[in-house]
Amino acid sequence: MMTGQARWDGARGPAGYAASKVPLITVYFWIIKLLSTAMGEATSDYMVRTINPVIAVLLGFAGFVVAMVLQFRAKRYNAWIYWLAVVMVAVFGTQAADVLHIKFHVPYAASTIFYAIVLAVIFVLWYRTEGTLSIHSIRTPRREAFYWATVLATFAMGTATGDLTARTLHLGYLTSGILFSIAFLAVALLHWKFGLNPILAFWIAYVLTRPVGASYADYVAFPKSVGGLGAGHGEVATVLTIIIIGFVAYLAVTRKDVEEVPGEPLSPGSVRHRRVVDPAAGEYPPPPSRRVDPDSADHRSAGARPMDRGPGDPWPADHRSADPRSGGAWPADPRPGRDRRGPGQDAAERPREGFFAWDD
Repeated sequence: MMTGQARWDGARGPAGYAASKVPLITVYFWIIKLLSTAMGEATSDYMVRTINPVIAVLLGFAGFVVAMVLQFRAKRYNAWIYWLAVVMVAVFGTQAADVLHIKFHVPYAASTIFYAIVLAVIFVLWYRTEGTLSIHSIRTPRREAFYWATVLATFAMGTATGDLTARTLHLGYLTSGILFSIAFLAVALLHWKFGLNPILAFWIAYVLTRPVGASYADYVAFPKSVGGLGAGHGEVATVLTIIIIGFVAYLAVTRKDVEEVPGEPLSPGSVRHRRVVDPAAGEYPPPPSRRVDPDSADHRSAGARPMDRGPGDPWPADHRSADPRSGGAWPADPRPGRDRRGPGQDAAERPREGFFAWDD
């Protein structure tokens, strides 16, 4: 696998261009991800302390299943559905990790190793099957299944790791949160300044968000007698839920985290955050949209709008360019600001990408 490339339409990729089922990786993604991990921890702890633990786990599993059904039935990324799925994974993933320790008395060190092995197995199967681990390759049901299995494993592993440092190693919730925050920022620095592979950096950071958010949530929620601030799990979960809803509503309106599908009009909020498709990485646009040759006498007589083309009509000569797969340029788009460049595009003209915008 070439580092930093998303082989969407490689040998094992889909035949056509499908809409992405995941958001662009922006600063909003990491904010909501951290909030959701904290919210999932607080919600899980509140449920198992206020109702029967078995019923709490069953409710968490039911919510997880409903969220997954909605996510898999969606045709493309939807902010409300996607983040509902993440939140339910956060709740159920926490419960899955806690069950091993509380119900079966598995030490946190052992459960951390167990979930690390599970995560490694999923990664191996995913890569051997699809040839990529890029989050931007999530365009088929099978890849989406691998993605959500990975997300669930990261939540469970992160929960066990956070409890290992806070309770088994007696570092406390605040110290654990600070240590994992430093590790998270270190990954950002390695990617930003030293060129750490973006796919590797993404998944390391993704795992670390779980103990970061959970540690701070526990520190605020647990009573002072065990090293917390005593705010209460229910109160913490409620406040975090409100904040998450606010961020998701903002993204749903502005669509700043929606990956552009070639051929579709851009929304005002997504123009600055659109992802540049790279043909060198095997990423090709869909077939050209319906257009008509403006010089055609038949179309002029029929009153057709310029640049509309019938299903079988050829492209006009002045708007035809070489196939990107043969090293040529992208077809020119007559709409202002929509020109898509291919292999010949100057790298300096492409949007700058960083830790908070992993679009490789």
